[in-house]
Amino acid sequence: MPKKTVRSFNVEWLQILDEEGICDEELRPPVTEQQIQKLYQWMVLARTLDEKAFKLQREGRLGTYASILGQEAAQVGSALALQPSDWMFPSFREPGVSIVRGLPLRMILQYWSGDERGSLIPEELNDFPITIPVGTHIPIATGAAWAARTKGDPIAVICYFGDGATSKGDFHESFNFAGVFSLPIVYVCQNDHWAISVPLSRQTAAETLAQKALAYGFGGIQVDGNDIFAVYKATDEALVRARAGQGPTFIECVTYRIGDHTTADDATRYRSQEEVEAWKKKDPIERLQKYMVKRGLWDIAYAQKIFSEAKEKVEQAVKELEATPAPDPRDIFRYTFHELTDELREQMEHCLSGNGRRGPQHPRS
Repeated sequence: MPKKTVRSFNVEWLQILDEEGICDEELRPPVTEQQIQKLYQWMVLARTLDEKAFKLQREGRLGTYASILGQEAAQVGSALALQPSDWMFPSFREPGVSIVRGLPLRMILQYWSGDERGSLIPEELNDFPITIPVGTHIPIATGAAWAARTKGDPIAVICYFGDGATSKGDFHESFNFAGVFSLPIVYVCQNDHWAISVPLSRQTAAETLAQKALAYGFGGIQVDGNDIFAVYKATDEALVRARAGQGPTFIECVTYRIGDHTTADDATRYRSQEEVEAWKKKDPIERLQKYMVKRGLWDIAYAQKIFSEAKEKVEQAVKELEATPAPDPRDIFRYTFHELTDELREQMEHCLSGNGRRGPQHPRS
């Protein structure tokens, strides 16, 4: 018997706005001029917050922090496509998404300061708190999509993670489940090429990450993650399909982590400066700026206003953070179990009796 092809697949690549700000207007999503300016403002705000957080960490005013420098378009562009009723599950490198969703800047900084009250998401936001362990939130997001499908809720779930998470079992098990049950979920991978010090080439032999979705029975697309129009278009179309009961989608946003993995990392030990400089030329904010100049939507006065407003918002958030009363040390023990165990009660009493760093005179003890 001659061989025959059972099934063939392809992975689409989407780019609408190139590095020189040249746009394929036929592919550009129907965003208004006001929305384009808003996208620019959100990216500037995200970068301003990122730069401030880095400085705060270096000054000892913030804990270990994970920079998003160079990845703003992948976050802001995808977040614009969400509806308030949709559920959002972040990893640890998505403050740009949280900004668009309306999470107070103070809470983003509060989380990275080590204060878990930064994870108390406001009731009106359908957002999950930050997840640090790589990939562990992907099954949870998939479960939320399963619940929505079971209840008949006409919503979608979006789940963010980095390329490193695609090497985890959580990723593959979730994709299999989502494909089998045609769940209303959109998986967004920020492929920034490095899982700490492990390059993409050591994580997979596949030419794309997007093709991994095909093995589980649903579509995957690779987009230019520094092209905010491409990210928005791909995400919007995927979310529309999800809400309509047409199953999941995997979006691979090809971008780059310009900074270190976190402020506890030194990326110069495992990658070249030439590689970093090449990616800096693909900067998502500068790319949109070039396009806006051509459309008469950007000039120096406008830019000064936007950057000034962003700085003011971030500085206000820092003031709010540092004016917040210290957390109650009892909270470390109170919320581990529904009811305090004898062992935890003993530990709490030992901590508050003076053996802890703050001692018995802590103002809230």
